[in-house]
Formats: sequence, structure tokens, C-alpha cells
Amino acid sequence: MTSSPSNAEALAETTSPHTGTLPPHLKRIVLTGFMGAGKSTVGRLLAEQLGWNFLDLDAHLEQRAGTTIPQIFALHGEPRFRRLESTALASALSHQHTVIALGGGTPESLTNRLLLEQTPGTLTIFLDAPFPTLYDRCMIQALNPEATARPVLADPDAANLRFAARHPLYLRVAGLTLDTADLTPHQTVRTLLDNLKKS
Repeated sequence: MTSSPSNAEALAETTSPHTGTLPPHLKRIVLTGFMGAGKSTVGRLLAEQLGWNFLDLDAHLEQRAGTTIPQIFALHGEPRFRRLESTALASALSHQHTVIALGGGTPESLTNRLLLEQTPGTLTIFLDAPFPTLYDRCMIQALNPEATARPVLADPDAANLRFAARHPLYLRVAGLTLDTADLTPHQTVRTLLDNLKKS
């Protein structure tokens, strides 16, 4: 009788180094989506599978600016932050063999959308899910004392409107859209790898 693989074996298979080949023109993968989409979690796992580097755009921006995003907003306002975000994105897109996780609002800027669309060797992937699913994920993550604060979610109705406004922009910049509502991060990575091998 053939036994089915254990959970540990299944997890090991999912997290083992990826041995498939990618399209030769592909130099970087960019993950976009709303808060709770799993961009950073999936990005780190995907980079590990590919043997690539992982870059979180918000962290990259803070490193370049020498300060935190909340401090940029408090001292200089959103326009200054968006300018810094665009220069940080241009810098990030110069990296090769890198998975980049965008901030949730990055595609709102036309400059950023053009950078994503016109940088050769770049595939942007939209990690999609309905707003209630994303909101629930964020609420669960907020239970972790080390979780990033998300004051935008204090007003769910306003957050839903923001999601609705951004959703068409995520779709516009994406070369691939993946519905992650019923997928774990590891399942999302497995599905992405399958799609990349077919492209």
C-alpha cells in the first residue's frame, strides 16, 4: 500500500529550492496588491525558491532616506513620500534576479506605473483577493506585537474605498494576476512557479 506524504514532507517539497527554468528575458519579479495580499511573505518564499534576492520597497525607501515612512509623512507629507517612493522604485528596478514587494499604494503614481511597464525584463504579478479576505488577514496579523501598524484599516469603509480605487491600477500594471483568496503563501508560490514555467 502506498502511503501519502506527511505534512512535513509536503512542506519540505514546497520550500525546496526551485530547479525549473525561467524565461531567459526575466530579470526581476514585482509583487503588487493591497494590504494583506501577502506580498512580503510570498516574495521572500518565491525568492528563496528561485535562488534570487528579495527586496521590500518600503524598507528600501527607508534605507535610502535614512528615516522611517511615518516620519516622512509626519515631517514632509505624502507628496514628498511619493517622490521618494518613485526614486526608490527606479533604484529597485535596476536590480537583477530580485523579487520586489511593492507598497500597497505604489501603482497609484503614473510615474511608478510607467517604470513597471517600461523596465525590460520585469514581470509584475498582482496578488488579488476580495477586500473582506484581505481585511481579515490584516486583523490576524495585527495580533502579532511585532506587526506593522496599519492605521488606514481603523476605518474599514474608507479602507474598502481605497481598495476599490486601487484595484483597477493593480490590474493595469500586472502581467499576471493570481487570486490568492483560498491559497496559503506556500500554495501561492507553487502556483506562481507553475505559471512562470509555462510563460
